[in-house]
Amino acid sequence: MIPLSTRRATITAFALALISTGPVVLSAQTGPDVARAYRQAHEPQLVRDFAELLSYPNMAFTSQIREAALYIRDEMRAVGVNTRLVEIEGGSPLILGELRVPGATRTLGIYVHYDGQPVDIRNWTNNPWQPTLYSRALDAGGEPIPLPEDGDEVDPDWRIYARSAGDDKAPIAAILPVLRSFAESGITPTSNLIFMFDGEEEAGSRNLGQYMEMERELLDEVDIWLFFDGPAHASGRPQLVYGVRGAAGMEVTVYGALRNLHSGHYGNWAPDTGNVLAHLLASMKDEDGNVLIEGWYETFDPIGEEERAALEAMPQWDDELKEELGLVRTEGEPESLPERLLVPALNVRGITSGNTGSLARNVIPNTAVASLGIRMVKGNTAPQLRQLIVDHIERQGFHIVETDPDIETRLRYPRIAKVTGGMSGSVAARTSMADPFAQSIQAAASAAADRAFGAGSLVVAPGMGGTLPLYLFTEVARKPAIVVPVANHDNNQHAPDENLRIANLWYAIDLYAQLMTMPTTLF
Repeated sequence: MIPLSTRRATITAFALALISTGPVVLSAQTGPDVARAYRQAHEPQLVRDFAELLSYPNMAFTSQIREAALYIRDEMRAVGVNTRLVEIEGGSPLILGELRVPGATRTLGIYVHYDGQPVDIRNWTNNPWQPTLYSRALDAGGEPIPLPEDGDEVDPDWRIYARSAGDDKAPIAAILPVLRSFAESGITPTSNLIFMFDGEEEAGSRNLGQYMEMERELLDEVDIWLFFDGPAHASGRPQLVYGVRGAAGMEVTVYGALRNLHSGHYGNWAPDTGNVLAHLLASMKDEDGNVLIEGWYETFDPIGEEERAALEAMPQWDDELKEELGLVRTEGEPESLPERLLVPALNVRGITSGNTGSLARNVIPNTAVASLGIRMVKGNTAPQLRQLIVDHIERQGFHIVETDPDIETRLRYPRIAKVTGGMSGSVAARTSMADPFAQSIQAAASAAADRAFGAGSLVVAPGMGGTLPLYLFTEVARKPAIVVPVANHDNNQHAPDENLRIANLWYAIDLYAQLMTMPTTLF
């Protein structure tokens, strides 16, 4: 690692480029002005550059992800950021970049992940590693169009389809032109910038804690972390998010006979495992979506006055979202979606018991399995909620095992449930809205939103439903961290036909330019 004293004394290539031209003349244009002008002059090229970035396969722990890391490292170096790969055996590379600003009194940490979810190409309209541009969203009748050439007009409603288009390569595609425009126009950021590109977020960031410990001396300098990830508000308005939910998963298996049985010979006599499991799951949650497990809603930290005020100020958008998704009712009504994201959730991710459709057979399956998804909020832990579920299953008359029961166990207990997983998971985190660094970021984000969408357009949310490794920064490193989303809310993240609306890429450029040049007087 480069010693701290050396790093502080080092003037980056970015600063050298400014100094080598002689005395710096202060530009009448602001950073956001310069970035927007650069974008407007280079829109076709920026779309093509984004497509090139998206063409790199990026599933964590594969041989291909290092190629993606090297590409990003080299692109960051080209815009003046001192960038390097940090690697450990068996892990995906962590990309670290430093941009030092002489005289800067604060340091912003910028987190982006460059890995993506696995893909099943058979479920995609196009190859997810061959980015395809569409005239508008596929479900709105969009047609494929060629990538634009220089001089072509770019429609902000175009969408580019590829894995990680919305989650989470778009921030990288926006950071690069912002820094390039600054370097070409003599704009200096007002903060030191430390960039962290995580190659394992979609796999649980399993090595991120170790990477952060290795780089502790550098990361200790950061005053606040900005997570460039996540979607805009469902209304299409930009948003700023102060927390994320944690996530854990577990499986429950119930048992019938030792083998599958013919339903004609044994139906109405042998335990119907699918029905047994259905009753067990129904006992965990009522028809209105309330979790019935004892103690479930007594396990988390309540929100404060600032968070409650932010909830009340958020747009009332549930009716529009229900229409978009084809829903007549939602769980927890009349509570809104933002309110429901602030309590722990229990969902059935999948159920297996025999077959359906053309593969259905006249048998009583000997087992039935449910995969449960747990979404935690601040104050929850995975073992805590897992134990509540186990206790509930026992109260329903089941004997709990951790491995498939032997014949002696089967003959002793009428109801047996195997519970696996759920002992670990990502931890929920939330930064206080009263934090002065966070308030400064909110002021800058609000200015960018006003510029792009009109006055008062920024939505401030206490938390979002997705999961990011914020807790490593807020709880372990003890730094404030907030989420700064830019993707369109209907970007199909994690799913086939993931996409990004080009207008959202343009907004990201506006926003990042604002954040990188926000006044120091806010602190």
